[in-house]
Amino acid sequence: MNSIQYDPLLVGLSYVISVFGSYTALQLAIAIPQARTWAAVIGSVTGASVALGGGAIWSMHFIGMNAADLGMPVAYDPVLTFASLILAVIAPAIGLFIVGRSDGGPWNLPLGGILTGLGVALMHYTGMAAMIMQAKITYDTTLFAASLVIAVVAATVALWLAFNLRGNLQRFGSAIVMGIAVCGMHYTGMYAVRMEHTKEAVPATGISLSPSDMAYSVFAVTAVLLTLLLIYSAWKAQRTLRVDI
Repeated sequence: MNSIQYDPLLVGLSYVISVFGSYTALQLAIAIPQARTWAAVIGSVTGASVALGGGAIWSMHFIGMNAADLGMPVAYDPVLTFASLILAVIAPAIGLFIVGRSDGGPWNLPLGGILTGLGVALMHYTGMAAMIMQAKITYDTTLFAASLVIAVVAATVALWLAFNLRGNLQRFGSAIVMGIAVCGMHYTGMYAVRMEHTKEAVPATGISLSPSDMAYSVFAVTAVLLTLLLIYSAWKAQRTLRVDI
């Protein structure tokens, strides 16, 4: 049975950063279909994937993990933690490129959604594998499968929204829904966790700070990054408008 308890404040912050990241990504994704050079395409995809993958998904995931009280000290393997961040950015980049630069074919959205969703799920479970603690983790098969389905569906919806919305109000409403979907995938995956306690000592080589300190630090850094990306997006939109005029 899963008996993990959660810090409600950190759970709330994990949702807030997911919504913020989703909204920023939706703003940045506007430029992908309009990009006229490969440099512009790469820049637009990179910005949107950093906001979506690094902000809405990875930061939400990391804060959510630290919101969990596992009843034991936890450290993080720095290599696997960094790998999970890279996966979180690469997965949406693939989907954004496939859908944003496609010819409108019927399989582009499902393909982009599947690849992005499975990449996000791989990020989540890589992040879980990065946890160093006195326990062996296994997963409930049904809930594990459910988390994969949620990840694929959420990714597909996110990619559709990224290229089918125009107004700021629509994007904000969609970001709220995307935040729910991202959190739903994460906490379903967490609920699938089954822990068997061991007597192995936690190595001192991992990243070992208090869970709340790590969570608040990630929230603050991510919020600053997303704010800068939003400012850049607004500046770029104004610049494009002047050129078109």
